[in-house]
Amino acid sequence: MNQNPLLVRKGLPPYDEIRVEHVIPAVEQLLKETEEYISNIEHNIQPTWDQLVEPLELLEHPFEYTWQPITHLTSVKNSDALRKAFESVLQEVVAMDLRVKQSKVIYEGLKLLKNSPEWDRLDSAQKRIIDWRIQSAELSGIALDGKNRERFIAIEKELSQLSTDFSNNILDSTKAYELIIIEKSSTDGWTNSLKALTSQSYNESKSSNDSTPEKGPWRITLDYPIYMPFMKHHKLRGQREEVYKAFITRASSDKWDNTDLMRRILRLKKEKSKLLGYSNYAEISLASKMAPDIKSVHDMIESLKNPSRPHAEQDIKDLLEIAKQMGQTEPLMQWDTSYYSERLREKRFNYSDDELRPYFPMPRVLEGMFSLAEKIFSIQIKKLDNVAPVWHKDVEYFQIEDETGNQIASFYLDPYSRPAEKRGGAWMADCLGRRKINGNTIFPIAHLCCNGTPPVDGKPSLMSFDEVNTLFHEFGHGLQWMLTTIDYFGVSGINGIEWDAVELPSQFMENWCYHKPTLIELTKHIDTGKPLPDELFDKIYSAKNFQSGLMMLRQLKFAKTDMELHSTYDPDGDESPFDVQKKISLDIDVLPPLDEDRFLCSFSHIFAGGYSAGYYSYKWAEVLSADAFSAFEEVGLDNEIKLKEVGKRYRNTILALGGSMKPMDVFKLFRGREPETKALLRHSGLS
Repeated sequence: MNQNPLLVRKGLPPYDEIRVEHVIPAVEQLLKETEEYISNIEHNIQPTWDQLVEPLELLEHPFEYTWQPITHLTSVKNSDALRKAFESVLQEVVAMDLRVKQSKVIYEGLKLLKNSPEWDRLDSAQKRIIDWRIQSAELSGIALDGKNRERFIAIEKELSQLSTDFSNNILDSTKAYELIIIEKSSTDGWTNSLKALTSQSYNESKSSNDSTPEKGPWRITLDYPIYMPFMKHHKLRGQREEVYKAFITRASSDKWDNTDLMRRILRLKKEKSKLLGYSNYAEISLASKMAPDIKSVHDMIESLKNPSRPHAEQDIKDLLEIAKQMGQTEPLMQWDTSYYSERLREKRFNYSDDELRPYFPMPRVLEGMFSLAEKIFSIQIKKLDNVAPVWHKDVEYFQIEDETGNQIASFYLDPYSRPAEKRGGAWMADCLGRRKINGNTIFPIAHLCCNGTPPVDGKPSLMSFDEVNTLFHEFGHGLQWMLTTIDYFGVSGINGIEWDAVELPSQFMENWCYHKPTLIELTKHIDTGKPLPDELFDKIYSAKNFQSGLMMLRQLKFAKTDMELHSTYDPDGDESPFDVQKKISLDIDVLPPLDEDRFLCSFSHIFAGGYSAGYYSYKWAEVLSADAFSAFEEVGLDNEIKLKEVGKRYRNTILALGGSMKPMDVFKLFRGREPETKALLRHSGLS
């Protein structure tokens, strides 16, 4: 009998060999080995780094080869059979995680180590790991006994299942919707890329070749690469309204309804908070973040909201004016804003999506992005074919080398949308983390996943400018994971970094998309081979802060709603989560909210991801990233010698140190001072 590929714990994960039937036996074997391993530590407890903490660090390694690939595949290769296998072992995995965190023997050993003479001999990374493990144990109910302990474990198990169910409902409800456009006249004003993509979507869904981009039929879905261009370019207002309402009511009805799950999640988090002695879940969340308290988060939101609102109000006035000029007599509604924003942008800056996409074939964008990273961070990035097992034919594998040509990291890139099996959005996830085992360095490997426009008609993916930004964002996360120099797994890469600082490198990279030499290097027209003309770059740059007031308020609304739901909201009261959403929308948004808006039912960041009471982190970290980028601006973005010097300092601090120091200390090492908000407001055109 062949060995289960999920139990092969060396080299690269064998993604091409993993089958659903491998999941349950592999996880059962993993958990059996883990229990034996933990029991051995407990029975031979020695409160030293070598005898206690280092063995705990090694505990994660088998999970990287068994559980990590399973969770990854549920995001990129989802199926009913995989879901069933995943859910059948999920509770056991959660229980084992709690088993480790709630071990009183280990907890007491860690506290003894912290109070021992050895503590003073440990470096900052080792101390951070010990402090993190002690805090993690305390937030995992280490002090609970009896029925309270049992209840805490039950809550954690249920929350894990609810998170999975919430995510699956979004995927299924998104996949279930379609609008078939038959009349060619209905596509007047569409971009060529939208016609091609919706024609391809029709043929794939019907297993036919009946549709062509010119003659249709065209299939509209809620998948973002189709949904967003449709909302920007579809002239028929009634169909825009239908698609918009379908989008904001995803997972809010029928068998995919997340309404009760959402309330149940909030109720359980509140109960969990009380068990741990906190007033609310937001306090638990902030216990391990940079922001000191809830008030600080609200203060940041208000400090950004006030200067942004006048700009947002002007943005809406501009949309009302162009809508009126184009003959709309009805009030401006949410399903109108993307359409008229695009018309206004085209009028004001005189370029369209169709003009830009041919200049951004994905292979060229990757080449330019890698060239930038190589230049400022002194690395080399090489594509390796037929080396790594992959889960889909479109996945590519790359290796990162240092200045001397030695491998230091690698990553998978899964770039395109696959709505039938891949969750929406874009993300960086760890595959393997940097660590030392028996004196040998295990180099980090990342998963970079996007939902970009797939190739159509034999041409490479022609990216929108937004998709280019997204790719840079996720690559920024990947760089922090891969360029770490910390050999302790618990604080290498993004591990151990306070969550409201983790977006710094990703948002930092987005700034380069508006640096002319960088952007020009990303471009090569698919037909002519020419780079982006100067006049098109000037238009893109001029449009950089187009409607930045509205965009800022949108993010602040999400952040405030998240914080409110996890702090003052009573899930057992008469008020629904949608009431909270509406109340905050009335306070922040310029347009009045829709009664039927159920966006919260698809807000996976806070109900199925790691951003519960932490969505503010995007703006918190954007203050850091804007200030970090200004360090490069100050020496001159085209001064290669100075740029390399600042790049080296950035790599050796922000990217290298991971969670080995507090984020503020790392930032001050790079910048020489604490962060300031003025760079963000300046970059956003709101100062």
